[in-house]
Amino acid sequence: MKKKNPFYAFIWAILRPLILWLFPVEIQGRENLPDEPVVLCANHSSAWDPVLIVCALHDDVPLRIMAKQQLFRIPVVGGFIRYMGAFPVDRGNSDIGAIKTAIKSLKDGISLLIFPEGTRVKKGQHVQPKGGATMIAIRSGVKMLPVFISSTRRLFHKLSLIIGKPYAPVYTERKGTAEEYQQNVDEVMRQVYELGGVRCE
Repeated sequence: MKKKNPFYAFIWAILRPLILWLFPVEIQGRENLPDEPVVLCANHSSAWDPVLIVCALHDDVPLRIMAKQQLFRIPVVGGFIRYMGAFPVDRGNSDIGAIKTAIKSLKDGISLLIFPEGTRVKKGQHVQPKGGATMIAIRSGVKMLPVFISSTRRLFHKLSLIIGKPYAPVYTERKGTAEEYQQNVDEVMRQVYELGGVRCE
């Protein structure tokens, strides 16, 4: 059953008009958002990305964000994003706690926003995505959803958010293998960049 975070809904209603006024988002592919929970896999070029993605989606899309643990150590910011439903992950290690939180959220009917590349990627750069996004999707029994957000960040200039079609991970073992996790996340990120007209070598 889908659960709503009252604080998330309150802040979303207040901040959304302001954020989308400053950074107008043109969203495409909204019809590809399924009714069931998914792992949203997005490219990442700016600290604004999670804010813009959350604001662009309707508030009836329950969503949690997996964020790097360093953000939670920042006074005020850490508490704020935690109340918004974000949870920390130690990107440098196998963070079992974060994985369990992610899986539980998905099984509770709450979608998960992940940036599989794990860091901000500038135009022309290539960063190998992490297979953890696939592992979480497989162990939760959900699909992955490619999402592309354009890298333009100029006040009052429109940017694009494009949602692709849900992708079902392909795997052979009961829980998949590390190689399959990587192959699947590579394919999803290829689809992400293809949505934005960026070719991945």
